Amino acid sequence: MELKDKYDFVIIGSGFGGSVSALRLVEKGYSVLIIEKGKRFEAKDFPKTNLNIKKWLWLPFLRFYGIFKMTFFKHVGIVSGVGFGGGSLVYANTLPRPSKAFYNTGSWAKLNDWESDLNNYYSMAEQMLGSNKTPLAGPADEALKELSKSIGKEKEYEATNVAVFFGEPGKTVKDPYFNGEGPDRAGCTFCGACMTGCRENAKNTLDKNYLYLAEKKGLDIICEKEVIDVECLSDESYRIHFQNSTSLLKQKGKIESSGLIFSGGVLGTVKLLLKLKKKSLTKLSDRLGCDIRTNNESLIGIINEKNPKDFSHGVAIGSIVQTDENSHLEVVRYGKGSAFWRITFVPLAYGKTFFKRVKVMIGSVLNKPFRLTKISLQWNFTTKNSILLFMQTLDSTLRFKSNGKGMHSTLQEGTRPTSFIPEAEKLARLYSEKVNGEPFILSTEVLFGIPTTAHILGGCVMGENALQGVIDKDNKVFNYNKLWVVDGSAISANPGVNPSLTITALAERAMDKIPFKNAQA
Repeated sequence: MELKDKYDFVIIGSGFGGSVSALRLVEKGYSVLIIEKGKRFEAKDFPKTNLNIKKWLWLPFLRFYGIFKMTFFKHVGIVSGVGFGGGSLVYANTLPRPSKAFYNTGSWAKLNDWESDLNNYYSMAEQMLGSNKTPLAGPADEALKELSKSIGKEKEYEATNVAVFFGEPGKTVKDPYFNGEGPDRAGCTFCGACMTGCRENAKNTLDKNYLYLAEKKGLDIICEKEVIDVECLSDESYRIHFQNSTSLLKQKGKIESSGLIFSGGVLGTVKLLLKLKKKSLTKLSDRLGCDIRTNNESLIGIINEKNPKDFSHGVAIGSIVQTDENSHLEVVRYGKGSAFWRITFVPLAYGKTFFKRVKVMIGSVLNKPFRLTKISLQWNFTTKNSILLFMQTLDSTLRFKSNGKGMHSTLQEGTRPTSFIPEAEKLARLYSEKVNGEPFILSTEVLFGIPTTAHILGGCVMGENALQGVIDKDNKVFNYNKLWVVDGSAISANPGVNPSLTITALAERAMDKIPFKNAQA
């Protein structure tokens, strides 16, 4: 592709914030370039299972350039997506709206009537992402429903809203969403492989809606390039420096732009801005890197060896139950053969110290040595496995700081994030009884005492001024002109649910505030 000498807008990242920004700006007549670190994938490029780690994992130092990235800090482990379409390639499709508490807490609470203002933007996002109710309850969902009955929460159980096309399973049809302007789609086969990359053309990833339509309207795209520097040339001119991200030869390039949008997520945007604050964008708020949040999550695997049902059948997350005012539980699945997590699972062991957790784990093994060994080694792992995802709206915050080569985490406010949540353990043991299974957790949680999250948020939060936040209520960066942050790092409170829909809605709102090109003075 031959790039222009200068663009009206350059967008760094192609996830939920970047894709929305691209389409809406192109529609308004601007020249737009997206720079994406990861690869561009067709359905055939995705791994059949997550045991094909070269295609699945993003580990550049091993020359693995897949769609799934794991990053570990002192206080939290983070899983995220890499590639054209960002986190949409690997997320579990769910599109929930947050509860009222989200709109009235955090640094953004007094800046706007967010619940009212965002309502229409949520609707726009749901339409664009093809949100609809999951029509099928698989065995794992049926077990969750039984659990909801046993704790008196049957009325709080429901099917999830997901970004999946539910046509005739496996049958390809003309674009069902955008009056024929979008790509052909195929009906979901309920294979459960949503998070290893949908090979069935059913998942509504961003390359099939926002990005697809934007490219048809003139969006320029360069993939496998990582932005390494940004120079502020004037109030309305930036020079963006980038290099190859999937090659041993770090060939460099540069491009100029009048406006710049950071949409690389917390791990991309915050890391880059912390670097730039030290050299070229020195006027960035000192709040940069503050108010990092998770959804206060706990991930517990439930494995059974005798239940004859196929627990991989369904979409990645097909059901949810609100267990109390601040908490909910979802059941997660992978497709057949995706047994990577088996090598990371150890028996459920809660405890405040490393020695207490190891003692509990060893005790579990000694108590049931043959059964636990048989369960952990069974060949049809995913058909016998459910992962319980417990999330809360309760809050604690971290701060990410630059350590020269990257970032490190410190505790900012509240209690230290933990996956050892008593309510989650109780629910996991109840679910285990329903399916005649045993609970397991990630070995990293036992060894290091840190939770694992797919929903890392904040670091560039909203505030009334630069003393309170990094961006204003319209996502514009304080102290700079024509600079925006539009991604998960702009989320300024804990939504307590998967944030993809919220990031999309906020991006729609931010782009709505930018005038058409020919309307500018």
